[in-house]
Amino acid sequence: ELTIVVGKTAQIWDQAKRQDQENTNKDSPMFSRNDVSIWSILKKCIGMELSKIAMPVILNEPLSFLQRLTEYMEHTYLIHQANTTTDSMERMKCVAAFAVSAVASQWERTGKPFNPLLGETYELIREDLGFRWMSEQVSHHPPVSAFHAEGLQEDFLFHGSIYPKLKFWGKSVEAEPKGIISLELPKYNEAYTWTNPTCCVHNIIVGQLWIEQYGNVEVINHKTGERCSLIFKPCGLFGKELHKVEGYILDKSKKKLCAIYGKWTELAIVSHTCFKVVSPCLSLQTSVDEEPEEMPLPDGDTVQVIPGSELIWRIVPRPDNSAEFYAFSTFAMQLNELEEGMKGVLPPTDCRLRPDIRHMEKGDMDSASAEKKRVEEKQRLSRKNRSKSSEEWKTRWFHQGTNPHNKAQDWLYSNSYWDRNYSLLPDIY
Repeated sequence: ELTIVVGKTAQIWDQAKRQDQENTNKDSPMFSRNDVSIWSILKKCIGMELSKIAMPVILNEPLSFLQRLTEYMEHTYLIHQANTTTDSMERMKCVAAFAVSAVASQWERTGKPFNPLLGETYELIREDLGFRWMSEQVSHHPPVSAFHAEGLQEDFLFHGSIYPKLKFWGKSVEAEPKGIISLELPKYNEAYTWTNPTCCVHNIIVGQLWIEQYGNVEVINHKTGERCSLIFKPCGLFGKELHKVEGYILDKSKKKLCAIYGKWTELAIVSHTCFKVVSPCLSLQTSVDEEPEEMPLPDGDTVQVIPGSELIWRIVPRPDNSAEFYAFSTFAMQLNELEEGMKGVLPPTDCRLRPDIRHMEKGDMDSASAEKKRVEEKQRLSRKNRSKSSEEWKTRWFHQGTNPHNKAQDWLYSNSYWDRNYSLLPDIY
């Protein structure tokens, strides 16, 4: 039996379920991709980076990658929970669970988000979740997206830059999310950094598409030296490890304080006794078996719970019609909402105003395809014109610099977006 240590988890889960039932999605359901020959597009791209390859709009989902990044914030309550405890290890539990939850939205999301145009932006203010977010596409080749979020009570900063390297390997597409993610808790003068695991979409050519995440993720508390070493396990030949996450929280001397385990699609659990047993319950093996041809069947008992464990995070259930709408969560379904009052406030570069995404959301695939081609050609023409002159592209809301916590190269927020001065923004749509 699990002890729920995040007091609001159950309430949030129930509230989200009721909201799902009340929410009426007015957009058109997704089109079938069964008649699209993905092989005819990708057969010349084996081993290549896919960011430079034009893909048909039918393979997309009606969100920009900038909007998809915003889904990191769906479980922001874990950050707020971290701020309520004076114990640094308890804070690490919540931050590590947040790092796991940040990729949970990718489960069954086989549609490709639209590549952001250079200079494209996205903002989101969620008073109910206690944060505001903004992001900018700061580079096109290579594609780099920078983001900055802050608590409305000035209780946290969450920022980073992502360079998603996509490669096609014959039967699968692998997305390696290069970049740094940082979380700052000013109340404790703490900063945490980590990187996301690799995401892989299998059966690109034939069969049922399915997704796995794998690789090492290390969440570091740069003040205390504590860290959480996580392994997103590859599913293996028979799918025994599908979606599983295992790891340990260690102090600055690398002594194991507790174990953390679960599934990135479902939940994260902490045990204070697991690592003490003679036969360790966590193997932490990372060997990758031969890729299974078919999607592995899910385990019957999901996660085997160790007695005395604590539930830190559980995923919010998706709405009943999620499969018809690109496997979106309720949070994702709300990302492209454009209310009348927002049009005069948003910058003209915001994703919500992007015409190809809007047409796809309404089910008009012909117009979506035509607009996608038009805005991409406009971007190429702008780049060509700049190359003929001495003009250089200048990012508006971020600048390159050194991450203050791990000293790596990063994109840093320039602290001026919310002033609402849009005089220097480019015309990208």
